[in-house]
Amino acid sequence: MRIIDFFRRGLEHGPDVPAFIDENGGLTYNQVNELSEGVASGLYAAGCCGHSVAVYSPNDPTAFGVMIGIFRAGSQWVPTNMRNAVAVNAALLRTTECKLLFFHSSLAKQAAQLKQEVPTLIHLVCIDDSSDITGALTLQKFMTSLGQPCPEPLDDPDRIETVFPTGGTTGLSKAAMWTQRVWESSIKAFWTCLPSSEPAVHLVAAPMTHAAGVVALMMMASSTKNVILPSADATSILEAIEKHKITHLYLPPTVVYNLLAHPRVRQYNYSSLRCLVIAASPIAPAKLKEAMEVFGPVICQSFGQAEAPMFITFLSTQDLLSSSPEKWPGLWASCGRATLGQRVEIMAEDGQILPNGERGEIVVRGDLVFPGYFKNPIATAEASEHGWHHTGDIGHKDKSGFIYIVDRKKDMIVTGGFNVFSAEVEQVISGHPDVEDCAVVAVPDAKWGEAVKAVVQLKPGRNLDQAELIALVRSTLGSVQAPKTIDFVDQLPRSSNGKVLKRDVRQAYWIGSDRQVG
Repeated sequence: MRIIDFFRRGLEHGPDVPAFIDENGGLTYNQVNELSEGVASGLYAAGCCGHSVAVYSPNDPTAFGVMIGIFRAGSQWVPTNMRNAVAVNAALLRTTECKLLFFHSSLAKQAAQLKQEVPTLIHLVCIDDSSDITGALTLQKFMTSLGQPCPEPLDDPDRIETVFPTGGTTGLSKAAMWTQRVWESSIKAFWTCLPSSEPAVHLVAAPMTHAAGVVALMMMASSTKNVILPSADATSILEAIEKHKITHLYLPPTVVYNLLAHPRVRQYNYSSLRCLVIAASPIAPAKLKEAMEVFGPVICQSFGQAEAPMFITFLSTQDLLSSSPEKWPGLWASCGRATLGQRVEIMAEDGQILPNGERGEIVVRGDLVFPGYFKNPIATAEASEHGWHHTGDIGHKDKSGFIYIVDRKKDMIVTGGFNVFSAEVEQVISGHPDVEDCAVVAVPDAKWGEAVKAVVQLKPGRNLDQAELIALVRSTLGSVQAPKTIDFVDQLPRSSNGKVLKRDVRQAYWIGSDRQVG
């Protein structure tokens, strides 16, 4: 099925249901359908069907409607994060050979810069009809420029529907191609893992250009009502859950940590929640357990990435509740088991599949896996070595098939010849009740080559001595893993979607070094 087919399923079941709403109003499924047909007609007139088309906007109901129009036209949606620097977005649009940019008037200046920096970008369209950029069309004028309906997009499992930035914390993005097959596999995985027969209300709190927007698209087929927030502010999220009786919510661990650190987090009503999916990076087991205590038996976790979206593995609420307290952290440290249709294994450097319990790179096969990076065969070949998609994550599998992520391959620290997995140390430190978040990195050391350094952000108003945290890690993991030193900071550097920029944390300690490894 095409993305537009999933939308039409929701339209058929609930034409008058609010599809996307915010504090200023919203659009029903019927209204989104009318908007999307107009957008598709404009794209057809502009010769953009089958080409890359970007949406550059804050979280906004009209922006979502325009996205549906891109799918209706058979164009390729390019998610463009408004929080990125213009240079980063320009690189993405050049990489994807983007032909048209829909933008919100609040980003008019940046849109004009993108037009100058992206040679393939020939059309600008303002979605809220209030831009004064020379040459930019209003959305209304764009939709009525021809007046002819757009032909139906090709129904082909291998047709590219999205070109998704790999994003992240290590440099400029590559662009992962998502076919109809990838989208259909991810949507089926969502509903297999999180079945629901009752009307759903989904909160879009994180940027629509990332997993929150993807989840909104996954849920369209059930006529889900999507409540849109302008940002992932902790107070706004907690208030929205209570006010709108939110049933479904996706959040990355960093935002979960912010919620748990909120002074009134235990004073709101969360009884409407049926599912809070945590994804994007591993979460500290202690924080995961605290979230279950605060929000109720609704917490679950998925593992995915731009190359295999959202549901490579899934850890259900029931999995967590069944984890034996005597074996802490047990399943609270797992990212779940492979979803239906995916094979997930642990691979050695030589391409051999490792037995249960041994550590290696997590690799995956299945319809969820992307076919490659947009016009980048070298990177595609590297990611697909030995016939498996390489996630870049180090982990192991237990005898029941549960996967445990221990680190990003590139973040492993080698100190005195021993391997230290920074994510394991981060999980221990983040479990301390006074800690909001942390980053563990390698720093140069004359004796050990690399030493373990923790950079810690405490909860507001808390104080902590570094000796206490070092002793905690030593007693939990051992002396090799224990940080030699700890720095406390007011705020850790973060990417536009809230992930800690470990690259920036690490580089600050390697300035002046001849090389970047010990």
